[in-house]
Amino acid sequence: MTDPLLTLGFTRNRLERHSSEQPEEAVPSLDAPGTALVLMAGDKLVLAGGTALLDAAAALPAAGDRTETIFLGRWDGRPVFAAALPADAAASAETAGDRLLDLRSIATDGVVEPEELGLLAVAKSMLDWHGRHRFCAQCGTATAAKAGGFRRECPSCSAHHFPRVDPVVIMLVRRGDRCLLGRGPHFRPHMFSCLAGFLEPGETIEGAVRREVFEETRIRVGAVSYRTSQPWPFPSSLMLGCVAEALDEDIVTDPAELEDARWFDRAAVAGMLAGTHPEGIQSPPPMAIAHFLMREFVEG
Repeated sequence: MTDPLLTLGFTRNRLERHSSEQPEEAVPSLDAPGTALVLMAGDKLVLAGGTALLDAAAALPAAGDRTETIFLGRWDGRPVFAAALPADAAASAETAGDRLLDLRSIATDGVVEPEELGLLAVAKSMLDWHGRHRFCAQCGTATAAKAGGFRRECPSCSAHHFPRVDPVVIMLVRRGDRCLLGRGPHFRPHMFSCLAGFLEPGETIEGAVRREVFEETRIRVGAVSYRTSQPWPFPSSLMLGCVAEALDEDIVTDPAELEDARWFDRAAVAGMLAGTHPEGIQSPPPMAIAHFLMREFVEG
């Protein structure tokens, strides 16, 4: 089986990360020679040619109205910052000759190299977190970014707030030579995928897999094994890929969770992956962890 890190999106990254533990003086100047800038306008990244790593000195005039600027770390020795622009700044960026694309399209279409895609995942997740955590959760006071953006501090109660990652279990449920796949109401037409759901407080990975599968399909699960993980910056999740053994097979779907769920044999799943399924059923793209789990099932 292919190493998942070679095919999954967002998993490869040459970024030498900055950290909330590093002192403020370790943050270089944004206008230092050779500095790179990742620029987001609303939910879209600004691309110049085949990269989103812009020359900061050239990009700064267009980034004058930025709402947030954070220091990500170093990329091949170059300081790298990420900055957010208001959504209405997208038109001016396109007028300047740059291209704007959302991160999901960039990943699916392979617009940038895999290592840069991992960097963009960090930039998007961090900017999203800052956009949603401008006030202290303890006292409600406006907070300030510190440590280059890897921490926010409250000037009133001195609370420190750190970027969070939301763990999600995603599982290929098997029973003999068949696997259980479903489709949510928000899926693109004809696509089926692995079941998935967020971990809850005080819950193990295995417990979350069993609970989510039962809630969505009323299928009981026994053994659960971990396979691999994938950052998923929509806005900031970590997908925990698992394989689960079903103890029964009668499906009862929850319409609030799933539009449909079915058992598929290996030949049917192989057809989805190859785009030759007789009903036109499709799999998620190769950059998604569900695709990896489905291919692993087909290959036995």
